[in-house]
Amino acid sequence: MSDEQSAGPEGPSDTDSPDASKSLEEQYSRIIGRFVQGVELAAATVFAILFAIGVIDLMLQILEAMQSGSITDPLVVIGFIDTGLLLLIIVEVYQTVLAYVEENKTRRIVQLVIYTGVIAMVRKAIIFRTGEYASTKDALFAAGSYGIIIFALVALLFAEQNYGSNAGLLSEE
Repeated sequence: MSDEQSAGPEGPSDTDSPDASKSLEEQYSRIIGRFVQGVELAAATVFAILFAIGVIDLMLQILEAMQSGSITDPLVVIGFIDTGLLLLIIVEVYQTVLAYVEENKTRRIVQLVIYTGVIAMVRKAIIFRTGEYASTKDALFAAGSYGIIIFALVALLFAEQNYGSNAGLLSEE
């Protein structure tokens, strides 16, 4: 600590006060904050690597399907779409982690989480197959659940955008 910080015109610094534990708490808090930020950056790195591996894998799958002639099979194409949407989910999660690291506004983080949810549910709807369920009733229940979740996410996104616009106008006044 410099001389100006330890005894400025305001008097002695916080470290000279009887409650020196505050300084230790602040130091501990900073250390833990750095640790958490390091873990967040490590998670972002993992997601970036997963995305790169996924893109390479998708390209290899497409090349293999072109060589075998199965590129015209609708189920193969749906598999590509599924993989592509999964990669978009990874990108959205990566962006969410970065938003935490960069300490973005809560609104931005909420938007990213909603976008991730919408992509995930659209992916589920695209790959939905009634044959994967034990009965038609189970398939109908799952389809209805997906529909409700998608509707709720879109409603959340709509509300967030409208609220965000109104909140922005109010804060400028």
